[in-house]
Amino acid sequence: MTYHTILVAEDEDLLRGILSGLLRDEGYRVLEAADGTNALDMVSREDVTLVISDINMPGVDGLELLNHIKNLNSNALVIMITAYSSVDSAVAALRKGAYDYLTKPFVNEDLLQTVKNAIAHQQLYAENRYLRRELKQRNRFENLIGTSEALQQVLRVVEKISATTSTVLITGESGTGKELIAQAIHYNSERGEGPFVAINCGALPDHLLESELFGYVKGAFTGAVANKRGLLQTANGGTLLLDEIGEMPMSLQVKLLRALQDRSVTPLGSTQSIGFDARILAATNRDLEADVKAGRFREDLFYRLNVININMPPLRSRREDIPLMARHFVRRLAAARSLAEPAISSDAMTQMVNYDWPGNVRELENCIERALALCDKEIGSAELPPNVQQAGSAYKTEPAVPVSLLTLDAMERQYILDTLEREHGDKARAAKVLGIDLSTLYRKLNRYNIRRNEA
Repeated sequence: MTYHTILVAEDEDLLRGILSGLLRDEGYRVLEAADGTNALDMVSREDVTLVISDINMPGVDGLELLNHIKNLNSNALVIMITAYSSVDSAVAALRKGAYDYLTKPFVNEDLLQTVKNAIAHQQLYAENRYLRRELKQRNRFENLIGTSEALQQVLRVVEKISATTSTVLITGESGTGKELIAQAIHYNSERGEGPFVAINCGALPDHLLESELFGYVKGAFTGAVANKRGLLQTANGGTLLLDEIGEMPMSLQVKLLRALQDRSVTPLGSTQSIGFDARILAATNRDLEADVKAGRFREDLFYRLNVININMPPLRSRREDIPLMARHFVRRLAAARSLAEPAISSDAMTQMVNYDWPGNVRELENCIERALALCDKEIGSAELPPNVQQAGSAYKTEPAVPVSLLTLDAMERQYILDTLEREHGDKARAAKVLGIDLSTLYRKLNRYNIRRNEA
């Protein structure tokens, strides 16, 4: 316990000695100050966990000391000691940020318990801040694996818009990582310390979705036995993700539009509107513009949500990211099961890169989870799902063209095609022959629009 340093600021020598002795007997490191000026000097030089200060001291009194401590070391907690006649001053100290106060004469056990509570409070606060920093860092961009230009372009937009409070509509096929993008926007914003709340608008019946979003008051319907805050309020100071917004029924779209316009909600069964302060993100795999034209989605709500649009590219359009993502999933899933990390054979990797992944990243993760359960020391073709195994590996070759008529790009493209043909579509071996790494080869395949032969 000696890593906690407690400063006792008390002008009465006898009381200061008693307090210091009690705390040292408990294993704390104790500093002593006979006045506020000396106490301030110690706080500026020492890493103080807790300050126990008398309110009435000559020169710099306890309240003034409290103000200075908050400026010098905002993490240090302060317990005030006061006489019964000065309780009003102690209450004023609480308003200014003191942790607690004790009145003279006090019971030693009460003092020690208050100290223990204060230190436990500080530790919990420090752990909470640490976990939030870790969560923010973890959700920065690490879960968005890939070096492809398509993904990097999305991440550049995310970095720019995170500093704003603008509403964002995230579009893309199912499984492309739209919620990960929403988390990255939240945790990189000034609201990153606040809550991140997500709701799937297609997963709940209409009446439940309405009560979840807007809340309700006691007696609003059968089973409403107490007031409940809606998610728009729960996300105050943070971000609310409206996932699968395209599945929201038209009747609720009207109420959501009103809430977004007024920045307030009216809970079910109430006539009182309540303000909220949450950044709104929405995500969908539907073509909302087509839904607007077809009358399935409100045009005014679409424009309210589509302030900034981010479209997540499908996995088949960034094939160069597949090896990185596959190894990431292998590493993560193996670690979660306390297994040795298996290698991935070149044949298996080639088939995964050639496969179109209609389920995108989610399907790739499921594929790796299956392969990990079936393999021994290496993930081979046999451990992949049959539809992935059947992905062809042949590439379309171009008709012979005289070298003198080819541009440099065309020559490089043809050379890559010829190498892939000689290596029977094995990109790992082709990359070695070409003298480039696998990721570079995938980028060139995308650049030159080289695709496997579907015939």
